[in-house]
Amino acid sequence: MIDNSKIFANIKSHRIKYKIILTIMAIILLILVCLNMTIGEKNYSLMEVIHTLLSSENNYIIMKLRLPRTLAGIFCGIAFAIAGNTFQTLLGNPLASPDIIGVSSGSTVAAVFCILFLNLNRGLVSFVAVLAGAVSALLIYKLASKDGYSTNRLILTGIGAQAFFSALINWMIKKASEYDVPTAMRWMSGNLNGITTDTLPLLIVIVLLALITMTYLSNSLQALELGENYATVLGVNVDVTRSLLILISVVLIAFATAISGPISSIAFLSGPIAGRLCSKNQINTIPAALTGAILVLAGDFIGQNLLPTRYPVGIITGILGAPYLVYLLIKQNKGGSI
Repeated sequence: MIDNSKIFANIKSHRIKYKIILTIMAIILLILVCLNMTIGEKNYSLMEVIHTLLSSENNYIIMKLRLPRTLAGIFCGIAFAIAGNTFQTLLGNPLASPDIIGVSSGSTVAAVFCILFLNLNRGLVSFVAVLAGAVSALLIYKLASKDGYSTNRLILTGIGAQAFFSALINWMIKKASEYDVPTAMRWMSGNLNGITTDTLPLLIVIVLLALITMTYLSNSLQALELGENYATVLGVNVDVTRSLLILISVVLIAFATAISGPISSIAFLSGPIAGRLCSKNQINTIPAALTGAILVLAGDFIGQNLLPTRYPVGIITGILGAPYLVYLLIKQNKGGSI
């Protein structure tokens, strides 16, 4: 006979653990925000920063450099993390990250073209990147579904698209003016330098709306993870829900990429880290979002302050993601799952 009291106690224990983990992650994020706002070429006390923010004092370093940089790190991290976690959960494979299966590169191709050949501002770059990301995702999905939908086929098709887009980016860099290439290269490495306050409101609104929507759709996402038949039995409209989840993820990736460039490994690492921290079968949208923001701010702080030479955040996070990618490839090759 099933002991209901033990089941309820177990559920309560998982919920308490989940809340504790969220609290700890929020505290870590707050500490990183404080470090990024106070430490740099010129150090400020925390009280000086708070006073400047509350009084709108005209402190160029705090208001024009560190505040936009910190906000961009938080919301780009959240955007990459939510998109990556959604793709990985939806497709049931940790390799199904947007920066692995070509979705991010589709946006990057468009953004690099706009930077190198059209000299568009960030707003227009964001718009073009969103369209390009959506078209790339649609083409990859259509190619993978030609003879019936298959997750493994989608991942392999995406990896092929990633290689094609990378080659296209290299070709554009070769053809572009040598004066424009350094700007594109800095952007492509995943960089929070030069971000201004006026480029952030749209990103913040998009990320907050997406976070709310993804949280609302979390139960449907969990059902889809168990399989289409199971999701259908639970009343989930599989095609509509999957399309909506992919669309939101593509928009998040495109907007974040247009602002900061393709910050490596955030979409790839955030979901698995959040999954390790939380209990199995636990909705991990919020933990993944916090993980993404923490990784970006920590990577940026390390790259700017703790190394002999300053490095863009994308290089630091890329170093973290490379060993994990090798580990997954070896593990899945042994298991024969892809």
